Amino acid sequence: MEALVASAVGIMTAAGIYLILRLRTFPVVLGMAMLSYAVNIFLFATGRLAVNLPPILGHAGAETAGYTDPIPQALVLTAIVISFGMTAVVVMLSLGAFIEAGNDRIDLGPEENKK
Repeated sequence: MEALVASAVGIMTAAGIYLILRLRTFPVVLGMAMLSYAVNIFLFATGRLAVNLPPILGHAGAETAGYTDPIPQALVLTAIVISFGMTAVVVMLSLGAFIEAGNDRIDLGPEENKK
């Protein structure tokens, strides 16, 4: 199970970085979202992958009863809210740039405009 989660995080990170390096704004927004999903899965997996265990300690303590660490779950929940807000900001910025420029191409500088 851990190998599957690690592979998924690696593939999503690679795909996110590839999309961020594109020269169009829409793939950049998708790449940032995919990279944030990969980070969320990584943060969630740091709390150990445990199924059907409570996020609190039982009466017997941590040695005899299993539990799930609630801190990574709280971090992921916070990261989801922050990434949603940042995605909305980036979409509005790219939409404004598209309306002003007439296309969604990312210009690299004056050297690119001469060609």
